[in-house]
Amino acid sequence: MHCQGYSLGLQRVITDLAADCSFAESVCKVQEHYGIEVAQSAVRSITEGHGDTMQAESPLSAVMPRCGVQQMVAEIDGSFIPTVEIKAGQGDKRKRRGVGWREARLCLAHVAGSTENHYGATLGSPEQAGRLWRAVAISAGAGGNTRLHCLGDGAKWIATQASEQFAGQATYLLDFYHVSEYLAAAAQTIAKSAAKEWLHRQQENLKEGRVEAVLSELATHRETEEVVEAEAAVRRCERYLKERLEYLDYKSAIAAGLPIGSGEIEAGHRKVVQARLKLSGAWWKEDSAEKMLALRTCRANREWEPYWKQQRQAQA
Repeated sequence: MHCQGYSLGLQRVITDLAADCSFAESVCKVQEHYGIEVAQSAVRSITEGHGDTMQAESPLSAVMPRCGVQQMVAEIDGSFIPTVEIKAGQGDKRKRRGVGWREARLCLAHVAGSTENHYGATLGSPEQAGRLWRAVAISAGAGGNTRLHCLGDGAKWIATQASEQFAGQATYLLDFYHVSEYLAAAAQTIAKSAAKEWLHRQQENLKEGRVEAVLSELATHRETEEVVEAEAAVRRCERYLKERLEYLDYKSAIAAGLPIGSGEIEAGHRKVVQARLKLSGAWWKEDSAEKMLALRTCRANREWEPYWKQQRQAQA
């Protein structure tokens, strides 16, 4: 501790709290639990400073080692967070303040059968997210002999990145529950009061590899072109499946004991990203959001204690 400074222990307390709570609430918690008054600006500065360091010191590598685990599960998805930008110019910043939403792309990888996920997150482009996805898979144990079972929703960038980043080593499977949402909407038009039974039959067809049977059923009930797109649930479902036929091999995944749903990555978004970056009233500058994502993934990846141990050694 030095005059008007913060000991490393206090910095850890502040960063730990601010990684979960708003900066304003963190000020109150430091006061309540430790009897120390800290300015909100200091809480933000210290927290973002460590987030920046975590981001810069990330050990992730893009070089696939020769050997690795036999089978790995890898998922990726995006969710939007609130962002703010102060446009260049003179005068009141409030009048130059623009708000919007940016997609935070979260990826994970883990050895098949394990629950120990490795995460990565970025506000960058699909290509940046894809490279991060590859690096996260390597950190989780992927190598040149690893087979990767990739899952995601219907966003085309996800399938593209699975192919580009894991060429020849990966299969990509469309999240079963996203497909089921399209089928459920079509069921309301086709079967009405028996919609649930119809949906279950089509789900079983998909699980057994009978994709053509599902498409045939949809084609039989397809709306005419006069029906507007918003009301053509059957037509939308048929088109959705036809455009993604190569990603519907649920039968093989089930036989291999691999997941057919991307629920892990959706849960990861809630736990890693949204729990902090979508707090009520929070708006983020992109740079600050990236630093907070680094903090959140550091903790989720069980790298929190090693990080602070390294900081203590650096100050010794």
